[in-house]
Amino acid sequence: MTTSTVSKPSAAPKGGGRRKLTWPWIMLIVAAGLLLFSLVRAVSGADDLTSVGQVSGALQLAVPIGLAGLGGLWAERAGVVNIGLEGMMVLGTWFGAWAGYQWGPWVGVLFGLLGGALGGLLHAIITVTFNVNHIVSGVAINILAVGFTQYLSNFTFAEAEGGSSKQSPRIDAITKITIPGLSDWLADLQAKHWFFISDLAGILGGLVTNLSLLTLVAVLLIPATWWVLWRTAFGLRLRSCGENPVAAESLGVNVYKYKYIAVTVSGALAGLGGAFLAIVATGIYQEGQTGGRGYIGLAAMIFGNWMPGGMALGAGLFGFTDSLKLRGGAENVHALLLLVALLLVVAALWQLYKKKYVAGVISAAFAVGFFLWYVLTDEVPSQFVDAAPYITTLLVLALSAQRLRMPKADGLPYRKGQGK
Repeated sequence: MTTSTVSKPSAAPKGGGRRKLTWPWIMLIVAAGLLLFSLVRAVSGADDLTSVGQVSGALQLAVPIGLAGLGGLWAERAGVVNIGLEGMMVLGTWFGAWAGYQWGPWVGVLFGLLGGALGGLLHAIITVTFNVNHIVSGVAINILAVGFTQYLSNFTFAEAEGGSSKQSPRIDAITKITIPGLSDWLADLQAKHWFFISDLAGILGGLVTNLSLLTLVAVLLIPATWWVLWRTAFGLRLRSCGENPVAAESLGVNVYKYKYIAVTVSGALAGLGGAFLAIVATGIYQEGQTGGRGYIGLAAMIFGNWMPGGMALGAGLFGFTDSLKLRGGAENVHALLLLVALLLVVAALWQLYKKKYVAGVISAAFAVGFFLWYVLTDEVPSQFVDAAPYITTLLVLALSAQRLRMPKADGLPYRKGQGK
């Protein structure tokens, strides 16, 4: 029996499927998006919308969401739905903080990885070996992780100096880097509030100012995941388990092994996201500090169509929305009403161009509604500011649902030899 058929990707059929975006098109879309942001900032006067501090904060908030999404991508590409990402992040926060305050932050990072990996391994045993429903298993792990960490905190952090049953002692910070000269120059350029140029400077400045080394590691994991899953024989075999495990087995792939590896890596990445929250974002473990980021990470993965680049874009969107309430709050979110109105106008024009008249009219109506909301008010309610990340999650998933294509065998039960 040969495995040559699964050692390299097959060529895509000519004329079939969606046209792949090339780098010039991607850069053009990014430039158009930045131009739109510049226009909104200039009209609304919300100068902090693309400031260095705003972008730096958004990146820090996007990293744990992105790591959870990356973890979900690994599991679901192998055919296992991982609703348990939230629980694995919880395990990562606890184990990362427990080891971090005693032996240093990098040991905490390692233990956060291990804690999340244990949650992933448990999910793999339940779903792959015992064939339990993936959703049921994930929800059970989320509940179990919260109870388990609460129990452990009672006789670890509660007994430690500076800790309590709900939080850990302070953890030493991981080194942050700033590119001297370049960072100051970009900050000065952003402060001039020039159209487009200052916005671009603010975004670039946020990427080179007070950048934690763990943030750099997390960002590099995105292209690393793409290379492993889409450019290696290992990745092709793993993805075949999520598309057609019966066919993969017939070609000699050990489906159980690849599913176990994928779900364990998935848990480790979610655990790393949890460790980032405890060690980098706050410097302390606090009960409930994940705040649903595991679920938002899952939404980012779905928004990204189960691809690393799209997932990173989704995580950045959610992180940016979340950061708005920390800097400028109501003013920045109020400016987003204008941005949403403009985006809906673009969507309406596109739908009309595609001759989807009903969708185009609905988009135009919503655009008018958001524009009137922006014009007739000076600020938005504080409750709306707090809910903005979650509203964004729902809107993005609703608008992107039609173009999604999940792995064909994602969440489906599999037994070894079932194809015989």
